[in-house]
This record gives sequence, structure tokens and C-alpha cells, in this order.
Amino acid sequence: MNSVPNSWKGSVDMELNHFDEKGNAVMVDVSGKAPTERIAAASGRIQVSREVLEAIRMGTASKGDVLGVARVAGIMAAKQTSSLIPMCHPLMIHKCTVDFTVEEDTLSVKAWCTVKTFGQTGVEMEALTGVSVALLTIYDMCKALDKRMEIGEIRLDFKEGGKSGEFIR
Repeated sequence: MNSVPNSWKGSVDMELNHFDEKGNAVMVDVSGKAPTERIAAASGRIQVSREVLEAIRMGTASKGDVLGVARVAGIMAAKQTSSLIPMCHPLMIHKCTVDFTVEEDTLSVKAWCTVKTFGQTGVEMEALTGVSVALLTIYDMCKALDKRMEIGEIRLDFKEGGKSGEFIR
């Protein structure tokens, strides 16, 4: 791993491996890593109006089954992460799920994306991309009802596998 250039250092001494010794962005070489099972889960939330929540819950949005389409969009996005995030490795994804909880008390929809592979690098970015695109799809399908929706709280909740081991938020 290469150190962060001195001009980037603050009070925390950290190492980033997406930069070479000259500070140029590079794709990390994972060829020497042993393949292991890798799992990651990410979540996020979209805050909506009561009208939007009812349309989602009742299936009356003019564009169709909001959560069904958002689920497919999230899975597709996870599979395309390396095309969207420049330094991500193309991965063989073995499993990807996108799930939702409609939360009436908070007028929101919470989304989770879980991704699994067996390989030399993790699937955190795939899970984060999947949940992000699922939430963006909900926004797209409901924006005719209300453009004030807010997407937030996108975060990695869990990862397992590889040299850094397990992470639980």
C-alpha cells in the first residue's frame, strides 16, 4: 500500500491503496489475494409524502409497481458497479437481493441491498450502488406525485471476507 501524499495528510495518518507513489489514481492489484467468500450489505432511506407512501403501498403509482421495479434496478446496478465507479473491479456476483420496508410512522421507505461473491475483492461498493439506485428509482417513479422526496442515510451495514475481516455497523 502507498501512503497518502504529505499534502493530503491531516491529523490522521492513513494509507490509501488507490494511488501510486506519484499520487495518480490506480486500480488496486488484487491478483495476489486469495479468493474468499465476500458478503456486503448496505441500506438507505427515502423520505416521502403520505400521498407517495400510499401510492407505493397500494400499487397505484402511474409508472407501475414501484418497489418491484426498484428491486430490479438495484440488482442491475450492483451488477454494473465497475462500469460506474472507475476503480472498482468487475466481479462475478453470485447473489444480490434488494429488500424494502415501508415505514408508515416515518413516511419513508427503507431499502437494503446484500451482495455475495467468491473472489479476491469485496462487494461493498456493489451493495452501496445497488441500494442507491433502488432509492433513485423510487424517486423517479414517484416524482410526478411529489418532487420533495429526500434520499439519505446510505451506508454500509455489514461486510465479511477478505483480509480486513468482518465489519458490523
